[in-house]
Amino acid sequence: MADALTGPALDHVDCWLFDLDNTLYDPVHDLFGQIDVRMGLYIQRLLDCDAPHARVVQKRYFHDHGTTLAGLMRHHGVEPLDFLDFVHDIDVTVLPPAPDLLAALQRLPGRRMVFTNGDAAYARRVMDRLGISAAFDGVHDIIAADFIPKPEQHAYDSLVRDHGIDPSMALFVEDMAQNLRPAKAMGMVTIWLNNGSERGDHGVDHAWIDREISHIGHWLNQITEHMT
Repeated sequence: MADALTGPALDHVDCWLFDLDNTLYDPVHDLFGQIDVRMGLYIQRLLDCDAPHARVVQKRYFHDHGTTLAGLMRHHGVEPLDFLDFVHDIDVTVLPPAPDLLAALQRLPGRRMVFTNGDAAYARRVMDRLGISAAFDGVHDIIAADFIPKPEQHAYDSLVRDHGIDPSMALFVEDMAQNLRPAKAMGMVTIWLNNGSERGDHGVDHAWIDREISHIGHWLNQITEHMT
């Protein structure tokens, strides 16, 4: 793992990719806590089961398939848009606006995109609440990836194909370490945001991580200082 990726080491990057949840905002705000509740309610309704059983199903599918949705689609034929609309019907006003993050993102040269296992409508609600939508050129979501989540290779292939990204000139920031493995194999610079998010360190191997950071705003300020 590199000790630093500042200044000239990032001069080649022309596409900056960011995960959304627990990456562009701190996990302390716990949007996933709200989403967890909605997922549980959805599964209870789907399977006509009680809350403890629904929780077991939810977490098993998350661990085994990358997302709860992927497991529900595979095992129960769930209609994905119905699921996404239901579970993302949450209160995003718990997030504080992030003007400093916006300024730091806008200093990055080249394109900036969100690459998420959520859907674009939800991503834009979060980005709008944070006040950072203007910094981004697009969102590649689970719908665009044919409902195949990170870290499955198809999600990354669809990203670079749909947006004309050269992986050797891209950088990806993600709180889930395992989601960096395909990005590294494709030639991207990989940044692991190790901020304590659930299962963020699952399967971690620094062979596919170029740098480990703990705070996205601090890191962005550091690297953009060297770019000006």
